[in-house]
Amino acid sequence: MKVLVAVKRVIDFNVKVRVKADKTGVETANVKMSMNPFDEIGVEEAIRLKEAGIATEIIAVSLGVAQCQETIRTALAMGADRGILVQSDAELQPLAVAKLLKAIVEKEKPELCILGKQAIDDDCNQTGQMLAALLGWAQGTFASKVKREGDRLLVTREVDGGLETVKLKLPAVVTTDLRLNEPRYASLPNIMKAKKKPIETLTPEQLGVDVAPRLVTLKVEEPPKRQGGRKVASVAELVDKLRNEARVI
Repeated sequence: MKVLVAVKRVIDFNVKVRVKADKTGVETANVKMSMNPFDEIGVEEAIRLKEAGIATEIIAVSLGVAQCQETIRTALAMGADRGILVQSDAELQPLAVAKLLKAIVEKEKPELCILGKQAIDDDCNQTGQMLAALLGWAQGTFASKVKREGDRLLVTREVDGGLETVKLKLPAVVTTDLRLNEPRYASLPNIMKAKKKPIETLTPEQLGVDVAPRLVTLKVEEPPKRQGGRKVASVAELVDKLRNEARVI
């Protein structure tokens, strides 16, 4: 079974995000970047499937600027077999990403696509679902456990009421949740080997996909600073402040 894993280059989760002075977005110049944590979990799960003899090849795919090759190299060092970079300087929104991934799926013919449930930069939580819809494939989102059973996948999902187990017919799309696994650290020998693994570079034009943004960001602002709490003398005063100041009742 061939497995395709999408990996995104995002601002490292340890970095405090700063809004640009002109409020058009967040500052990314001279900021540490890394692989989206949910995508790391996806790469780890693909590697575990390969170690169990279920997967035969793992392809790491990233979309964006040329520096996304570093993110692909991280996936290759963890254990992926080869990489594909769809290089574009445009802002890639979830629908465009889903369309690009669909084109790669049609080219590579994997049986399973694994994506992080969301990226920590935009928190959209849309790409996996859109990809499954475009392909007409079964989908298992928010996966906390994945097990193959014959020609089906058993996916345990984290839902509001607890856990839900769904049986998916392959090919399928799976999006990962935090409790699916603990990603491994790449060893030094594997980091060196990753430098020799192939990365194919494509463009949206070669894949025949229009990546023009459908949404426009008007302004980005930092959330207001939280104010300190205040003591009230009576329940009546509390109710008055909740109604007239906080406006929550």
